[in-house]
Amino acid sequence: MNLGSRSQVKSYVRQGLVTVNGALAKSPDRQVDELSDKIAFRGEPLCYKKFVYYMMNKPVGVVSATSDRAEHTVVSLLGKDAKEGIFPVGRLDKDTTGLLLLTDDGGLAHRLLAPRKHVDKTYRVTIAHILAEGDVRRLEEGLDIGEEKPTLPARVTLLEDTEILLTIQEGKFHQVKRMLQAVGNQVLALKRVSFGGLDLDETLRPGEYRELTEEELERLSGDAGVEMTTATEDRESRRRNGGTAPDSGQATEHAERKACRTGGNGR
Repeated sequence: MNLGSRSQVKSYVRQGLVTVNGALAKSPDRQVDELSDKIAFRGEPLCYKKFVYYMMNKPVGVVSATSDRAEHTVVSLLGKDAKEGIFPVGRLDKDTTGLLLLTDDGGLAHRLLAPRKHVDKTYRVTIAHILAEGDVRRLEEGLDIGEEKPTLPARVTLLEDTEILLTIQEGKFHQVKRMLQAVGNQVLALKRVSFGGLDLDETLRPGEYRELTEEELERLSGDAGVEMTTATEDRESRRRNGGTAPDSGQATEHAERKACRTGGNGR
């Protein structure tokens, strides 16, 4: 739940609307343990989340940006959930649809997008005409699209005569379109259906979004090479180490991610 700005939250405390462990919070400056203290607003339990993670089914006509003077952005589609610092992980072209991850977790995003991680990105591609066997082989072996190096090997799955699944591990500018152009074809429609271990929730209509489940976040973190730590494990670690986790970065960070996985969606 997003209660508002820092000053608004302080006002709620002064109004007696916030409790900590069942007792009225008397001062906005009171220190709390986000992993163990039970905080409620107007009687409704609150959960601390250091970061947020949304899966969106990006629609056509919206740019993958945090702000734009001339265009609607994916962040603007979040409405009241567009908290400060949230951004799209990577980008989809304005005319590309499908799976887009939005978060304020810069560390996870950096690791997912790092070229050395080779995270799979799968697209459903509608093309102008049937791919010849030699074209499929060129796409899968890697080919020249005008960069210094050829593309990394890809995977092609033939669905219909003019529809394929194409899995790549890079994110070059207009890469899928340029790869198909390089074999004498043309992309008519492009939809991303998976990103690493995360699959698009097909129940999401274009423009809708929802928070990732705990299982989805664990899979995505595995793609980024991040070991998840439960909130209980982190508290035990703190007690064993005099109140401080042995790794003050990842252990605490991911325990906070898992401390609560609740929230609404943009349906």
